[in-house]
Amino acid sequence: MLEDPLSASLAATLQSARVAQDLSVNALAERSGVSRAMIGKIERGEAQPTAVLLGRLSGALGLTLSELVARAEGAGDLLRRAADQPTWTDPATGYRRRAVSPTTEGPLELVEVELPPGASVSYPADAYIFKYQQIWVLEGELHFQEGAVLHQLTTGDCLQLGAPAPCTFNNPTADPCRYLVALVKGRA
Repeated sequence: MLEDPLSASLAATLQSARVAQDLSVNALAERSGVSRAMIGKIERGEAQPTAVLLGRLSGALGLTLSELVARAEGAGDLLRRAADQPTWTDPATGYRRRAVSPTTEGPLELVEVELPPGASVSYPADAYIFKYQQIWVLEGELHFQEGAVLHQLTTGDCLQLGAPAPCTFNNPTADPCRYLVALVKGRA
C-alpha cells in the first residue's frame, strides 16, 4: 500500500473521477491505453503511477495532470500560496511537477516542472486535452520533441505548441532543467 498521502489521494481521486463518469475499468483502459490490471493496482493503492501513466489516465478522464493533482490535494481557493502548491514526483524519472495555479474553473493553468539531468518523459498525443500550450524554460536546457520536430530550448526560450502530437521532454545535460507550462483548457 502507498505510504505517501498524496499518492494515496491520487489513487482515490482517479477512481472517483472514473466512477463519476460512469466508466468501467475496461472503458478507461481502452481510452487511455493503460492496462486494466495497472488501473486496478493504481486505484487500490498497490502501485504508484508514473508521470506517463497519470498523463494518459487524466487525459482519458478529460482532466489535465495538474487538475488531477489539485483534486487529490482538495484545493479550491483563488489564492494558492507557494507552500500550498501540490508537488508530485514521478517515481520512474524523478520528474517533479508543481501545480502553481489556484484550482478554479478558469481556463488558464500554470505548472512548474523540474526535469532531472538526463531524464526523459514522453506522452502520447491524446494526453493533451487543451487547445493551447506554451513552454517557457526558466533554467537549463530542454529538448522537446513535438511529433517529428525537435525544439532545442535554453533559459528564457518560450515555445507555443502546435496541434496535439506525441511529445518527449528531455534534459540532455548534467544540470536540472526547470520550465513553466502554461495551458488553456478546452477541447481542440
